[in-house]
Amino acid sequence: MHKKVYLLVEISLLAAFITITGSFKIPTGIPGSEFQLSAPIAIAICAVFGFKRYIIAGILSSFILFMLGFHTLFNIEIAMAFRVIGGGVVAIFGNRLPVLIIAGPLGTLAARIVLAWTLQVPALPLIIPAIPGMVFTAIASYPLMKMMQSIYQRKGSNHYEKVV
Repeated sequence: MHKKVYLLVEISLLAAFITITGSFKIPTGIPGSEFQLSAPIAIAICAVFGFKRYIIAGILSSFILFMLGFHTLFNIEIAMAFRVIGGGVVAIFGNRLPVLIIAGPLGTLAARIVLAWTLQVPALPLIIPAIPGMVFTAIASYPLMKMMQSIYQRKGSNHYEKVV
């Protein structure tokens, strides 16, 4: 019972963290290419807490943002494409440095391609403005993962749940 409650609270906190960091947009100097802080944090969460918890927290986050009116179905589509590809890369290949460097940019690339397919527009004009954010995600994911891993291990959560 304690294990289930702990897992429920942990996933809820991760969803809240993804939701809040998704609302922070960092300008890059190129119009239309602001960067969401949630991208490297999402990759770090997947690397530390596992794909299952990450995807559940991501779905909850998208649902909350949609219900509050901050997200549209397009936003959900983009976020889920990022989560499945970026998180899938981490889930399949592990949380080593090279994997974390490419997971976020691959997720962003996939999300932009899916959006281009949905809107029936060329993908390149959607991908080019995302390049600064992809670089930032590649640089920030590993240090964020190490920080989260350190906190996660210090709080003693290893006793409750194995990362899957």
